[in-house]
Amino acid sequence: MLSPFRRIAGIVGIAVVATLGITACSAGSSDSASSGGKSVVVDSSFDLKTADPNREYETTGSIVAKALYETLLTFKGDDVTKPIDGLASYEMNADNTVLTLTMADGHVFSDGTPVTVDDAVFSLQRVQGIKGNPSFLLDGVTVEKTSDTTLTLTSAEPNPALPYILPNPALSVVNKKVVEENGGTATDADGAESYLNGASAGSGPYMLESFDVASQVVFTKNPKYTGDAPAYDRVVLRNVQGPTQKLNIQAGESQVALDLNPDQVAELDGSDVTVLSSPSRYMIFLLLNQDPSVSAITSNPDFLKAVKAGIDYDKIVDLAGEGSVQPGGFIPSLFVGAIDASDGNQYDAAAAKSALAASGYAGEDVTLNFPNDITVQGLSLQSVAESVQAQLKEVGINIVLAPAPVATELDAYRDGKETVGLWYWGPDFPDPSNYLAFTPGELVGLRAGWAAGADQTVTDLATAAKAAVSTDERQSVYAALQEAQNASGPFVPLLQPAQNVVTSPSITGVSLNPVWTIDLAGIK
Repeated sequence: MLSPFRRIAGIVGIAVVATLGITACSAGSSDSASSGGKSVVVDSSFDLKTADPNREYETTGSIVAKALYETLLTFKGDDVTKPIDGLASYEMNADNTVLTLTMADGHVFSDGTPVTVDDAVFSLQRVQGIKGNPSFLLDGVTVEKTSDTTLTLTSAEPNPALPYILPNPALSVVNKKVVEENGGTATDADGAESYLNGASAGSGPYMLESFDVASQVVFTKNPKYTGDAPAYDRVVLRNVQGPTQKLNIQAGESQVALDLNPDQVAELDGSDVTVLSSPSRYMIFLLLNQDPSVSAITSNPDFLKAVKAGIDYDKIVDLAGEGSVQPGGFIPSLFVGAIDASDGNQYDAAAAKSALAASGYAGEDVTLNFPNDITVQGLSLQSVAESVQAQLKEVGINIVLAPAPVATELDAYRDGKETVGLWYWGPDFPDPSNYLAFTPGELVGLRAGWAAGADQTVTDLATAAKAAVSTDERQSVYAALQEAQNASGPFVPLLQPAQNVVTSPSITGVSLNPVWTIDLAGIK
């Protein structure tokens, strides 16, 4: 899974289920992707380094691992609010420190050997021991075999997010015997990656036929798979950039395109394709620095209120096209803990002007910093910044845009030196605990000059959120946390841009999941 929070040095960090809005751009059908033993071609802009599931932590890598392997727990379709049984069932103890997993009967690897508890323990310990990109997912977790059918994951502190972490394809279960025979260990001396880049060792719906990080990955159906058989015997996942993806899907040379931006999707009007759009896992936000030494203007609570009321959120959402939404708080609409947009910040020009007058603001220029060389789901941050600038101008705030390359702007963002910043956040796993970073004294809070102790109400709610056990309790306390942050915090959640997938009209079964993007075996 792409984790910009980890991979781009912290610039980026999933309840309601996101239901895909399906729009047929025109009537008609295509025979090029009909199932029944044929191949299906999926175009994607590759972010791919390895086919070793316990090493991958990129968007394309998660697509690949999901097709080849199975995880102990999983999610159904696009619903990431409830982990379900995969290779195992689970039970959490009362204080969320011990997760017990009981292996299910009947699962076998592609070589026909059973999936056992030993394979599961080895795989999770291998993730930890390799110390690769996904190893942080199991930080502070002790993995132990407790019987021939059970293992435990023990955390020193309450870890209610763990069931939501285990469905990640990076935590896939590999065939211990095969991997060890090919240099695999549960340490950083592991040498099985080259083998796993040429042959899969999993129990998933497909096996690896060929793998090239630069061009394409080819999958063939696993005859030993014990789940629902995929509709296609062969899947070709190709590395293709967005403009060419659009041409390929229009010409019938591919059946699924994963990376079209809003403008490219709009250009498909009248084409014989189907467009599926849903809110992505990314949240674009403003921060207003609360450190008076950085800005006496943005650290003024009335000025902060003026900004929150002075933005027309509907106009911001319109920039990103169909499927985009305004999040009610900093937790995206896909996750446990999310609140409705109607409970979030609201546009009120009169209230903005009143708060601005109370702040003592005298028309000074206020700098808005943002990276201008990155996009979020195809949406340029430049266009968002320009819209914010124009809207705040209408209520009397003079915003001066200060775009810069991300490599240049990152240090000021990390160091909490931006007056106003425009950034985005994507989660490392689909759990609201990712967003505790937006509280006083925490990672993103400090980037907004929001020091520990700056807001005791928010801090107390964050502490309660960490301790919450049941889903209902977590939903309630995370909702209250966001409502408090909306009232007084330095962050202004603006937008969840849409993720778009375009398919041939004959294709069905595609659902977008924020953890693995697309399940290739679900394509029908």
